Amino acid sequence: MERDKISIQGARENNLKNIDLEIPRNKLVIMTGVSGSGKTSLAFDTIYAEGQRRYMESLSAYARQFLGNSEKPDVDQIEGLSPAIAIDQKTTSNNPRSTVGTVTEIYDYLRLLYARIGVPYCPHHNEPIAGSTIKEMIDRIMELEDGTRCTILSPVISGKKGTHKELLERLTKEGYVRIRLDGQIVYLEDVEPLEKNKKHSIDVVVDRIVKGQDRSRFHDSLETALKLSDGLAILLTKEEEILFSSNYACKICGFSVPKLEPKLFSFNAPFGACPTCKGLGITQKVDVRLLIPDPSLSIAQGGIRYYKNIVNTENLEWQRMKALIDYYQIDMDTPIKDLPKKQLHYILYGSDVPIAYQLHSRGGIHQAKVEIIEGVAPLIERRYMETTSAMSRDWYGSFIADAPCPTCHGARLNEQALSVRVGQKNIYEWTQMSIKEALVFMDELSLTPMQEKIAHLIVKEIKNRLEFLNHVGLNYLTLDRLASTLSGGEAQRIRLATQIGSKLTGVMYVLDEPSIGLHQRDNDRLISALKDMRDLGNTLIVVEHDEDTMRASDYIVDVGPGAGIHGGQIVAVGTPEQIMNNPDSITGAYLSGRQRIEVPSKRRKGNGKKLRIVKASQNNLKNITVDFKLGTFTVVTGVSGSGKSSLVSEVLTHGVQNALGRLRIKPGACKQIRGLEHIDKIVEISQDPIGRTPRSNPATYTGVFDDIRELFAQTREAKMLGYDKGRFSFNVKGGRCDACQGDGILRISMHFLPDVYVPCDQCNGKRYNDETLQVLYKGKNIADVLDMTVEEALDFFSNISKIRHKLQTLYDVGLSYIKLGQSATTLSGGEAQRVKLASELQKKATGKTLFVLDEPTTGLHSDDVKKLIEVLQRLVDHGDTVIVIEHNLDVIKCADQIIDLGPEGGQDGGQVLITGTPEQVAACPDSYTGQYLKPLLERE
Repeated sequence: MERDKISIQGARENNLKNIDLEIPRNKLVIMTGVSGSGKTSLAFDTIYAEGQRRYMESLSAYARQFLGNSEKPDVDQIEGLSPAIAIDQKTTSNNPRSTVGTVTEIYDYLRLLYARIGVPYCPHHNEPIAGSTIKEMIDRIMELEDGTRCTILSPVISGKKGTHKELLERLTKEGYVRIRLDGQIVYLEDVEPLEKNKKHSIDVVVDRIVKGQDRSRFHDSLETALKLSDGLAILLTKEEEILFSSNYACKICGFSVPKLEPKLFSFNAPFGACPTCKGLGITQKVDVRLLIPDPSLSIAQGGIRYYKNIVNTENLEWQRMKALIDYYQIDMDTPIKDLPKKQLHYILYGSDVPIAYQLHSRGGIHQAKVEIIEGVAPLIERRYMETTSAMSRDWYGSFIADAPCPTCHGARLNEQALSVRVGQKNIYEWTQMSIKEALVFMDELSLTPMQEKIAHLIVKEIKNRLEFLNHVGLNYLTLDRLASTLSGGEAQRIRLATQIGSKLTGVMYVLDEPSIGLHQRDNDRLISALKDMRDLGNTLIVVEHDEDTMRASDYIVDVGPGAGIHGGQIVAVGTPEQIMNNPDSITGAYLSGRQRIEVPSKRRKGNGKKLRIVKASQNNLKNITVDFKLGTFTVVTGVSGSGKSSLVSEVLTHGVQNALGRLRIKPGACKQIRGLEHIDKIVEISQDPIGRTPRSNPATYTGVFDDIRELFAQTREAKMLGYDKGRFSFNVKGGRCDACQGDGILRISMHFLPDVYVPCDQCNGKRYNDETLQVLYKGKNIADVLDMTVEEALDFFSNISKIRHKLQTLYDVGLSYIKLGQSATTLSGGEAQRVKLASELQKKATGKTLFVLDEPTTGLHSDDVKKLIEVLQRLVDHGDTVIVIEHNLDVIKCADQIIDLGPEGGQDGGQVLITGTPEQVAACPDSYTGQYLKPLLERE
């Protein structure tokens, strides 16, 4: 067998029709075809799964037990496989501690850089900090009042795992009696053996002195303490704890910094994290807008939502607040917005002096109190943290929102870590730079010969990683950006950059649409990055619909011809030229121009009304004012990072949602949104999953399953047996299988391994018990219906108009191939988005609905994009407004209005370049979108 091919025989995974295929090795291979044709089944579920399985089989049994077992895909034989790495679109971690810096490991190198060559500066005097002498330490102690009890400690162990048995024995031998163990002062002889896997801090109590005029004893004790712990000593008094360092401390105010280590710069470790927010950069505080949603109401009218239902009652909480209101003579009938700021401050944050008041309980008990009365904000925050009841937590949580941490202002680190600078920037300021700015900063960084020698390798690693990210078109990202806010395409390109950096050879990479979220301009960078990986001697199999990427590839596999049961065959294989000349290939027809998406004959002018966003400044938006014409199909374009999502998702969508009563959604920063009276509903159709459990499926989400259950309940058999529609639900007791509780699968928990799912042996995966399955409609039971594709069900229920109408919308958005009962967790992002779109299409148009979609063409073949555009145009024809963020030129050319942002990404973006029809944008020389749109419109 030739070594330069991957040979697949008899692939039958999912809808694949027993296909045989040969793919060249060490080439850039594109797998394409309409949605649901079987591309992913072939690329990921067959080729990658088998490559991964074989590699894992080569490991020892001991190693395999930690990796879990991977099933063999349904294929007869695959030859010529290399070890496989998948770079898919699984969105990165939702952990609030995960940032672009930590995901790319650049932050780890940065921490090392700051620990090795950073210079600490006093935050109060802006002076470089050097070590203190013993004389300076004693001078600081002498400032204390006479008679102050002082304890001198030496921090020998700081947050390290282990039993530290030898150290404790040595301390005992040297005559020390007490230590401070994890914050508690204890006798050495009483210390139990320490837990090996727990982090411990040990400070030795060197001396306990009552401060007088004698300096010599302090001198001896400090000398001993500094010797024990490599230059550190702690002065502990009743009021404060001062860290002395013969290494680093400010000469003027005594601000000192511990020994510089990488962990000091980690916001995930207690040594570096801000003590207030524990390294998250945000705290949960009462949001006044949620507490007082309508400031035009008075307190008596229930203007403070927390007291709304207890104003002027016998409730004890209200009696306390009433005492505070009476003491400060606050008028309860004045609208809250007209109250003096000081009075509102007392209500929110409590009294500044103790107040005498009486509480009267219903049982006739009178209680006299004199105390500071707690304000409503700290009361809610305290109860939110203390309560154990989920219901109470939800109630208190309804007043709370994330706010920047008042101590670190979002920097996540403590004062000591932020005082260290490299090139006059602290580590937080460094991570606030975009990758483009960071590259310039690293190039211009001037170091002393000594620093240069120490940091040479670290600087090289940081530059390399930044270059790779720049290479895949991510130069607009900042390193402190939360990983959870990245799009699927961005997350995938970050992982791609990591792989390019690893410079592996002889590997098979399987990628899933890496071009998502990329502007045409940045596509060339991505394609060159893919070619670089190929040239290292790797095989790249890329599932992709992007025309540029297909034209640049070495080999294309076109899977089809249709979706679902109509797909699963190889329609065409070969070079891009061979595919274009193949009459059977839909992909070839679009690539060669035989088929295309037509430009609309006329552009809509809108209904004369508009939404105006005034002075939007969220993220990188530069105080822009934008008009969205209502009754049009509007597309927002611009290079990656230019501010499209900031404008559409954060400012417009969140602003409208907040105005329509969803108070917990925080709108993006803008002066105001005008024209809200023309909107009565906003529908945001994102690519989030339609459900997180296997119970959720397209039939339940679109509501068609309710109608199907009703239909089954009306059959003669169901009526004879007394079954109502609840009997046909797999979510409630009665009709469902009791063994698997209607899941159809049983989850077996494996402790150290991922959970294993096996089909239920009672119902064989059908979800229902035998009695329910006896009820038939047209010879099919309810489980058979859930197993039908949309296309089959449409034919089956053709004479039931209510069901047919709902299924037709799923068919119209190109989902004819998915099964009604297909688990929501197995749908791709693009499919989930179209299921949501279909469920919205069923509803009656009001003419006042705003639809917002973020890159709806993700995962769609040109033929499916055509269907999607028809559906979106249908929504606008009904009088509603559609706003789409999109890079796909076929969608852009069909728009009535384009709003193009730019000119670049990150800080160089956030401006409106042009607003107008596609023809007007194509004529704009400053617009990158226009440059790519122009040849397309001229071709038409």
